[in-house]
Amino acid sequence: MLNNTVYYGNRGQRKFPRILLFACLFTLLLIIVLGFGFFYYNASAPNEVFILSPISRITNEVIYSRNLKKNNRNLKAIIENILGEDMGQYGIVVENLKSGIRYYFNEDKSYNTASLYKLWVMADVYQQIEEGKLTKDLVLTKDVSYLNERFNLASESAELNEGTISLSVHDALNKMITISDNYASHLLVDAIGVSSLANFLDKYNFFESKAGTLEQNPISSAKDIASFFKKLYRGELANEVDTIEMLDLLKGQQVNTKLSKDLPENVVIAHKTGELSGLSHDAGIVYSPKGDYIIVVMSKTENPPVANENIAEISNEVYDYFAD
Repeated sequence: MLNNTVYYGNRGQRKFPRILLFACLFTLLLIIVLGFGFFYYNASAPNEVFILSPISRITNEVIYSRNLKKNNRNLKAIIENILGEDMGQYGIVVENLKSGIRYYFNEDKSYNTASLYKLWVMADVYQQIEEGKLTKDLVLTKDVSYLNERFNLASESAELNEGTISLSVHDALNKMITISDNYASHLLVDAIGVSSLANFLDKYNFFESKAGTLEQNPISSAKDIASFFKKLYRGELANEVDTIEMLDLLKGQQVNTKLSKDLPENVVIAHKTGELSGLSHDAGIVYSPKGDYIIVVMSKTENPPVANENIAEISNEVYDYFAD
């Protein structure tokens, strides 16, 4: 029988088979190539990006900034320069959903939500539609007097005092979000129930938020509102179709005096405003070429027009910061 083992060197001294030698050489070459590639990638990467390993690029793992604290200080300086001594009136969250860069200030501070509670109403209505409890073409009809009494609106604070409100669920959603119509919201809350809103907040761990009662207005924090938008963006509040519809409603916002006011015309923003006596809020998702980001600014102020301008300036500066 022939012996196929190959020998090299002195006769009678057994060496590695040729195929094993080739395998070792190939492995060594592969290590050199990968090492050079990894070094080159790190050397050529932007300074703000921290590459954890080659695997992180393959798995699309979230890569946080090497200079995260430095970047936060930069955002901090930007916002402090705008707000100055009025900082304490504001609760702010900024989070870039691509880079992970974020800035929080007074994020746990409680505020009357004003119209931001309509975000919860929208999401809860869509869930009830999916469960078959409501349909988009269902027409909701109530007397104004009933709605005023139901939601404890005194005659001096009520927008209407007589007549009938009649809207389909679809139209009520559109009016509630895009022009912040209060009676559209009252119709929808009457249909789903305040207790359903409370359950919605518990289900999605919005622990700093309260749906409110007849005696107490709904409250929330910048952190919880930012969490809502993050969950919506990730599709965690509804199925894919309903998620897209909710984001489209928010993109159709017609009250654009704050976050969207000074942004470039081609920038898409899905957001919701909130205004009430002494309160000015705006929150949403900005779709930026350098990475979509969430921005929430809530404020309790004696001068809402100034707060509106401050929110607009913060939004514009944050957009420029991420665009650089």
